[in-house]
Amino acid sequence: MINLVVDLDERFASDADARERAARAGYALGAASEATLAWIDEIFGGVWSTEVAMAGSAVATKDDEPVGFAAFDPQGLRFAWLRGIAREPGVGIFGPFGVAPAHRGGPLGPALLEIALCGLRARGYRRGLVAAASDELVPYYERYGARVVERYDVRDFTPRPVRTVVLASGSGTNFQAVIDRVTDGLPLELAALVANKADAFAITRARHAGIPAIVLPWQRESVSREEYDAELYDVVAQLEPELVLLLGWMHLLERAFVGAFPQMLNVHPAFLPLDPASDRVTLSDRTTMPAFRGPHAVRDALAAGSTWVGASVHEVTMQTDRGRVLARKPLRVVAGEDEGAVLTRLHPIEHKVVATAIRRWLFER
Repeated sequence: MINLVVDLDERFASDADARERAARAGYALGAASEATLAWIDEIFGGVWSTEVAMAGSAVATKDDEPVGFAAFDPQGLRFAWLRGIAREPGVGIFGPFGVAPAHRGGPLGPALLEIALCGLRARGYRRGLVAAASDELVPYYERYGARVVERYDVRDFTPRPVRTVVLASGSGTNFQAVIDRVTDGLPLELAALVANKADAFAITRARHAGIPAIVLPWQRESVSREEYDAELYDVVAQLEPELVLLLGWMHLLERAFVGAFPQMLNVHPAFLPLDPASDRVTLSDRTTMPAFRGPHAVRDALAAGSTWVGASVHEVTMQTDRGRVLARKPLRVVAGEDEGAVLTRLHPIEHKVVATAIRRWLFER
């Protein structure tokens, strides 16, 4: 991957020309809204919306539908590739930047790019950093005077596999997806699976993959909640994980556990709002729906007549399903679908969101 820098000289003193070119091509320009953020997740994947939410932005619409966006000066990013020139005085971050496939190759992309670079200059930056570009995009940015300043291999940011413990209660499809990605190079050491149900198929998946499986059911008739939680804590603590993944784990964790393992991610079958305090979320069609936190998110969404579901991965806190969202993606419900049909279509989305969130966590360490 490559970092490039653009000198924010007089070319970027005004965005009036870029805005006029966009208008002549039939595009309206505005700032990102909650609906735009959901559209970004729907079209481009699961992480850019969180960056755009922290940034200035220009969003292009046509026929009242979003078709492109460019963000600038996002705050609070933790990515490893922003620990070099990005920290120098006068350097502002350009991006994320995306244009819907049907609108690429025309005037929209260049106009949005120029508007964002002008936005950086207006905020007092002298140079704009185009971060994490691929080799094939370098010529595109070089048209605007960008020059390569840093090259890196993202594998260098994780020189050794991260020791990971997975907690699961059910069939373990997300666990299997993680196993498959580890086989393909995702830098995790899957130290163990902990399952709280003896018949969880995740146990079989672990054994087939040669991963230790610890079965720890809660015998409620003879063991108190406090005793079980203490045993669970001891089991996981002895494994010394750097990361804990909750992949379909259906047992509410107590405060001491959450405090002891702060690097813990949970996959939740709902499109969660980026604001942890919000109880509603806006979708790309501008409708809103409840956040659907809790153990039966898809069932609850269908019962409420929602036309959307989704998948999110968030950091675990003591507030259920209210940690910082690392990745998310929405899914439209097809009329007449039952819970099983929705879950069948949702599982592949969960698998991608989980992998995306893990990679983000790795790059933010």
